[in-house]
Amino acid sequence: MVAADDGGTRPQRQADLILVTCVKSKLSRPSPAKDLYTSSLFKKQRAYAEHCGMPWFILSAEHGLVDPDEWLAPYERYLPDMTVEYRVAWGAWVAARLELLAGPLRGKAVEVHASSTYLKAVRPHLEDLGALVLDPLRGLPMGHRLAWYPTTAPAAATVADPHEVAVEFVTALRDSDRSVSPAEFLARGRNAADEAGLYSWWVDVVGAEQLSRGLGFSIAPGLIYAGLAGATRWPSGGRSNNTLWLRITTMHLGGNHEFSTFRRTLGSILVSATGVRTIDESVLTEWMHHHLRVVIVPFQDRDTLGRLEKDVLATLDPPLNLQGVAGTPLRRRIKELRRAVTTADGSA
Repeated sequence: MVAADDGGTRPQRQADLILVTCVKSKLSRPSPAKDLYTSSLFKKQRAYAEHCGMPWFILSAEHGLVDPDEWLAPYERYLPDMTVEYRVAWGAWVAARLELLAGPLRGKAVEVHASSTYLKAVRPHLEDLGALVLDPLRGLPMGHRLAWYPTTAPAAATVADPHEVAVEFVTALRDSDRSVSPAEFLARGRNAADEAGLYSWWVDVVGAEQLSRGLGFSIAPGLIYAGLAGATRWPSGGRSNNTLWLRITTMHLGGNHEFSTFRRTLGSILVSATGVRTIDESVLTEWMHHHLRVVIVPFQDRDTLGRLEKDVLATLDPPLNLQGVAGTPLRRRIKELRRAVTTADGSA
């Protein structure tokens, strides 16, 4: 592989076959698979595959491997939501069908354009059949993935609709394979997250149980909060210098709940079960390191980031978010607990 201007890589070896991922945005009627998926990402993937002139197929969480001309009805299935057993069977099914449709895979280069969940499911089965798996988007955040295609396939260089982009960001923020512990995030250093973008926080089983006890409402393990860093302030147009690195290190993990809505929410919930009204910042930070993981998705367009977050939150509906989401009994309880806590000097 060779480095590309967008930070990704260009395959040194030409692919024999190209696989592209399905997306959530679809037409509302049965259509050829190549026309069913409507997001900007898929359109760019399709243009790239057609530009390369190699046989290409679509990875569908519902239908496995799909020929672009195969007719499909709209469906709702998301591979990261499926069990490990389903993913393993799905990957084996995809590889077997690819060999059926394209002939023996031994010695062939298969270029895969998909998220880590899809790639991890199918890669071992393709390699077992002797294929060389190429992953040109490896390591690219979502915004950079979208930017990868125009330089490769000029026909795909279209302006992305923010609502369509939101679908791709939801997929990335919901991908547990992208999550890292706070320690791992810090170890990667500032350069790995020194951009504007979106993030999601995840809680483990033990942490979810503790939050549930403090709230009196059930919190499931998984994604519990999402937010942004670095959006332009509208309607004033004021520019923000904030980044994902600064948001997470100085606000969420920075040791002062007064600087972080998320941190204050966590602290308020956890102390409510003890009858104490003061948040112990060091204890809270330690708890976050032990029980939370974070996903970051950089995004370069600060001017549209706020609107993007609005669309993302409407879809994700994280239980601990209080702004940009519908009011619920759980969120009313969170607000009550937040009002009940005091600062270290005893003030409300």
